Amino acid sequence: MSTIIIPDQAKKKIITRKPELLAPAGSLEKLQFAIRYGADAVYIGGQAYSLRANADNFSYDQMREGVQFAHERGAKVFVAANIIAHNEDLGGMREFFQELYNVGIDAVIVADPALIQACKQAAPNLEVHLSTQASTTNWRSVKFWKDEGISRVVLAREVSMREIYEIKEKVDVEIEAFIHGAMCIAYSGRCVLSNHMAMRDSNRGGCAQSCRWKYDLFEDGYDFEAAEKAGEEGKALFGEGDEQYTMSPKDLSMLPYIADMIEAGVDSLKVEGRMKSIHYVATVSRAYRMAIDSYFEDPENFKVKQEWIDEVYKSAPRTLSTGFFYGSPSTEEQIFGEPDHPIPYDFAGLVMEYDEATGIAVLQVRNHFKIGDNIEFFGPDTFFQQKVEQIWHHVTDEPLDAARHPMSLVKIKVARPVKAFDMMRKEI
Repeated sequence: MSTIIIPDQAKKKIITRKPELLAPAGSLEKLQFAIRYGADAVYIGGQAYSLRANADNFSYDQMREGVQFAHERGAKVFVAANIIAHNEDLGGMREFFQELYNVGIDAVIVADPALIQACKQAAPNLEVHLSTQASTTNWRSVKFWKDEGISRVVLAREVSMREIYEIKEKVDVEIEAFIHGAMCIAYSGRCVLSNHMAMRDSNRGGCAQSCRWKYDLFEDGYDFEAAEKAGEEGKALFGEGDEQYTMSPKDLSMLPYIADMIEAGVDSLKVEGRMKSIHYVATVSRAYRMAIDSYFEDPENFKVKQEWIDEVYKSAPRTLSTGFFYGSPSTEEQIFGEPDHPIPYDFAGLVMEYDEATGIAVLQVRNHFKIGDNIEFFGPDTFFQQKVEQIWHHVTDEPLDAARHPMSLVKIKVARPVKAFDMMRKEI
C-alpha cells in the first residue's frame, strides 16, 4: 500500500454522520446479500443504458422486489444508466426513467447529458447522481453539475485524496468515491480497445476487458517474451518466470485507510463489482461495514484490524493497491506475476437451516467439499473455523464422504450456532 499524504489541517476532522456503504448488485440475489451483510445502499443495472450488459440485469418486476427488500431494511437502491449514448440509444429514455420512478428506485447514476436531461423531464422527482464515467476531477466541474441540479457526484477514479479535501471544502454537494474493486487502465473507463479488438463498445455496456489479456512485447521486431524465455535481456526487463499482464492494473482497496476516506468527508463509499459473485459482495460488504462502524465507535483511537484486511483478500482476484489516492500509480500498480495474496478459500456452501437442538446445519452446496476439509463460517454476526467431520444427505440422512453436486442440499455438524444465509468457505 502507498504512503499516506494528506493535508495536516485536515487530519482528524470531526465527522458526525456515517458515510453510506454502497455495494454492487448484479442480480437480485446479490442485492439481498449485499444488504444482509452491511450495505446501506446498492446499485443495479436495468435492461437498458447500463455499462454492465453481461450482468444479470434487472427487469422492472425484479426491481420492485429488490426495492421492497431494501426499503424494508432501511437500505436504498440506485440504478446505473451510465452509458455514453449514441443516436440510436436515445429512444425510450423518458419511458425508462418514468418506470424507474414508478418502481420506487431511489436514484439513477447517469453520465450522458442527454440521459440526465431526459430523466429530469420525465421523472423530475427522481434523484440523479453523476456517474464516474463523466470524468469529474475538479471542484469547478463538481460545482457545475451541482448548479445543473445533480445531487451527488461520483468522482473519477483518478482523483487524489488532496483533491477530495479541496472539493468538499469548496462545494456543498454529496460526493461518492470508489473504495474497492477493479481499476480501469483507461482514463475513467473511456476505453476503445474493446471496440477495435472485439467490436464490443466499452462505453455502451460491452467491454471485453482487453486490458486484462496477456500480451507479447515487441520493439522494432524484437520479441522480449521470447528473449525472456531464452534467458536474454527480456529476463532483466520482466523478471524470471513472471506472467506479463502489462495493461492490467491491480485492484483498489482503501480498507487500510478507511479513516482517511471518512475524514475527507466522502458521503458514499462505493464498492465495484456488479459482475462478481455473492461471496465477493458479502465478504467485502461485511469487512467495510465492520471497519466503518468501528471507526465511529471511537474515532480518536481507531485502528484498522488485520482481520479486516485478511477478509477482503479472501475474495480478491488480484493484488490490491490504493490507486490514485496518494499519488499517480507507478509500474508497481500493474500486475506482474502471480497475486501476492492468493485467495486462500473457495465459497463452498450457504446455510439454509440450523437445528439448535442437534447442532446440524442444512447447506446448499456451492463448491465441492469433503470430510477433513478446513472450513470457516461467516455471516453478519458469525465467524468461526472448524473441520468438516460429518456430511449427510439432506433427505435420506445417508452418510457422505463429500458434497459433490452444486446447488444440492446436505447436512453437516457445526461447532457453533449459524443462521440462514451465513456462508461457508473451504480452505484451498
